[in-house]
Amino acid sequence: MEDFVLLFRRPGPGNNEPAAAEMQVNTDRWNEWFGSITADGRLADTNLCLDMPGKVLTSSGIVTDGPFVEIRERLIGFIVISADSLDEAITLAHGCPVLDINGSVEVRPFEQLQIPGTKPISR
Repeated sequence: MEDFVLLFRRPGPGNNEPAAAEMQVNTDRWNEWFGSITADGRLADTNLCLDMPGKVLTSSGIVTDGPFVEIRERLIGFIVISADSLDEAITLAHGCPVLDINGSVEVRPFEQLQIPGTKPISR
């Protein structure tokens, strides 16, 4: 088994924000999808999440508020899963509810670096 990170992106602000009833349906879809990955023993890490607000540091040293409002998509979260291959990780990503709102899931191999003096993220 290998580890993969699934990065969830959704359309940026101003792209038809859902009503409260739609938000509940979407939350239920997320819970169902997470539940299926967890039940299959594929969810590798549940201790990580993104919070708002954030800041972005550019290569020129400028710090701005993030996420950028002018971007087409914004990163809304991620999970780490275990799969036998990149293709299997992509198959698991196919059920992600962010796809229902014209979002995307970026699937990338993931590994923990062993840096002296630090401890790895627990699983």
